[in-house]
Amino acid sequence: MDAGWLTARPIAHRGLHSAGAGVLENCPAAFVAAIDGNYAIECDVQPTADGEAVVFHDATLDRLTQATGRVDARTAAELKALSFKATGDRMVTLGELFDLVAGRVPLVVEIKSEFDGRLDLTRRVATLARNYLGPLAIMSFDPGPIAWLKQEAPGLVRGIVAESTYSGSHWSRMHPVMKQELAALAHFPQTDPHFLSWRVADLPNAATVLYRHALKRPVICWTVRTDDERVIAARHADQVTFEGYRP
Repeated sequence: MDAGWLTARPIAHRGLHSAGAGVLENCPAAFVAAIDGNYAIECDVQPTADGEAVVFHDATLDRLTQATGRVDARTAAELKALSFKATGDRMVTLGELFDLVAGRVPLVVEIKSEFDGRLDLTRRVATLARNYLGPLAIMSFDPGPIAWLKQEAPGLVRGIVAESTYSGSHWSRMHPVMKQELAALAHFPQTDPHFLSWRVADLPNAATVLYRHALKRPVICWTVRTDDERVIAARHADQVTFEGYRP
């Protein structure tokens, strides 16, 4: 699949945001800023109680909004009415983001998952994506949604987000064997991802070298913030997902 647009320009991590300037991650102002800067956009989606996909990173509301509790416990309308802590923006659905971007820059959408086998969010994203005419890629840490996309929506560009150790506290409940399998791309026969998005601190590694040089498929990396990380990315990846500076 030809996805040269995926690596044609740097990718703004959750949009071109700056909390100090009142531009919050995954909010409309951050996406407009990325478009104005001619950057591609990476964003995250979470499920709602009524089956919609909203653009939001965390599974809970506490860090970024004036509310508390889980995102998926509220309807899309309820979530869109919530106030954020650092901006006058409101949460948007994935469909509303598609309308905002309208193909002007590439979009890279990460399906957030708790590795619980649920595919409702993936189905909703695929339904919306089939009608979107701009450059679009869909990715996830969880192989389940990507395997589903391979079978049910093979025309969509799909990718796997990965790292080499899964050592962060948010991975503490994952079995060590599963971590090893994810890092080794053991799911490849089921997912066959068109690209990888790998943690920049873990570059290079066997999987990314294989992808770039043997399979001739792109590797993007996350999240590039420092000069040292820029050097690593330039040597071992095809494009950066960045924040905190302007490439």
